[in-house]
Amino acid sequence: MTLFEELQARGLIAQVTSEDEIGELINNGKATFYIGFDPTADSLHVGHYMALSLMKRLQMAGNKPIALVGGGTGMVGDPSDRTDLRTMMTVETIDYNCECFKKQMSKFIDFSEGKALMVNNADWLRDLNYLEFIRDIGVHFSVNKMLAADCYKTRMETGLTFLEFNYMIMQAFDFYELFNTYGCNVQIGGNDQWSNMLAGTELIRRKLGKDSHAMTITLLLNTEGNKMGKTASGAVWLDENKTTPFEFYQYWRNVDDGDVINCLKQMTFIPLDEIAIMESWQGEELNQAKELLAFELTSLVHGADVAEQSRDTSRELFSSGGAADMPSVELTKDDFTDSNIDILAVLVKSGLCTSRSDARRAVEQGGVEVNGVRIEEISTSFSTDDLYADGIIVRRGKKNYRRVLVQ
Repeated sequence: MTLFEELQARGLIAQVTSEDEIGELINNGKATFYIGFDPTADSLHVGHYMALSLMKRLQMAGNKPIALVGGGTGMVGDPSDRTDLRTMMTVETIDYNCECFKKQMSKFIDFSEGKALMVNNADWLRDLNYLEFIRDIGVHFSVNKMLAADCYKTRMETGLTFLEFNYMIMQAFDFYELFNTYGCNVQIGGNDQWSNMLAGTELIRRKLGKDSHAMTITLLLNTEGNKMGKTASGAVWLDENKTTPFEFYQYWRNVDDGDVINCLKQMTFIPLDEIAIMESWQGEELNQAKELLAFELTSLVHGADVAEQSRDTSRELFSSGGAADMPSVELTKDDFTDSNIDILAVLVKSGLCTSRSDARRAVEQGGVEVNGVRIEEISTSFSTDDLYADGIIVRRGKKNYRRVLVQ
């Protein structure tokens, strides 16, 4: 099986502009490809993970990745799949987020000895002369064709700003710049990027001639799996300070039964023939597959030692009620009133609930346990003595745990 065939078998490819050409390039390690990451937060999240793991797969086959950080496009914000305008960020925030991205990407991509590049499109977008840009680049874009693109449809219903309207041209210019400067001949993106990516291919063809089109191939990453990386409280982050390794492990350990096999195919490096054996698994065997998924992903993001620790903690927690090394929160005596703290405050201060009203609902719905005992009354309280030594283990729902202690 060739690399391209394996990507297809894993469900990672949705569309390409030329299957034969893309197969020839990546199978023979001839692709210089890029994926863009707009710095909308100070951490990458699971939505980025599939792109990063795909970059790793292609690099392992001899292809050269370009990680494009959107210090320029991030000042506009991609309107794709959006119903509102993205929050405007300061240049300082964007630059800080870009630096955070670089550190995390290095866990997946080998940047040594010219094996990969990390580029920031702020280098060519922030100092553009607007009149020169629209005369040189904008003239190649049809407004009618742009408005028909899927990436603008949702925003057209609620009000597409002229700021966002520029995003497609900017992304197309990114590919043009990377093609000219670094010999980038492949662009990779999610399903929602199809129109933007085709615009980049078309821009190169128009600017450099039809012969260039053969070297501007669009590989479209199937991002169905990316939609999974969400929780009720937000994204599952790759930064351990935002989502602890244990929480990250538990998220994947508890994925829906119907998603396990696809996640193993698309997000791990386990051979397909091994995954095929698991497709018929049910019950306890399926739980073993979930544990394998959680271990593999946690290893890739946080390291094998941390993954082993998270797995051991999970097994101990759910087999005997233990809680060694689970996420913990330390309270101070200032958090207590007359040496006592009620369960609602514990839930809020531990981060298991967002407010006292949220905590009240959780208790009233029977979704809160302390040390394995369901909390029935919102007036339940704990003393400082209760939280000394090993503290208390607080659970909200089936998956969210905290050990709460006193400093």
